[in-house]
Amino acid sequence: MSQPEPNVDEVVRSIAEETNTPAETVSQMYQDILADYRHQARVFDYVPLFAARKVRDQLRDGSRRKH
Repeated sequence: MSQPEPNVDEVVRSIAEETNTPAETVSQMYQDILADYRHQARVFDYVPLFAARKVRDQLRDGSRRKH
């Protein structure tokens, strides 16, 4: 049985707040990474979760480099 899709707006808002990044930037990153993961995936159940994690990690790593 597959996992329900997360609410994209909630995921984007959450990441934007956590990383102090504009929602538009987060949304574009999330959509790009999600599309890439879906293109490569054989099992799709957790793809949205992996995409959200990668966006968070990239934004956190980027903010650490700026300091």
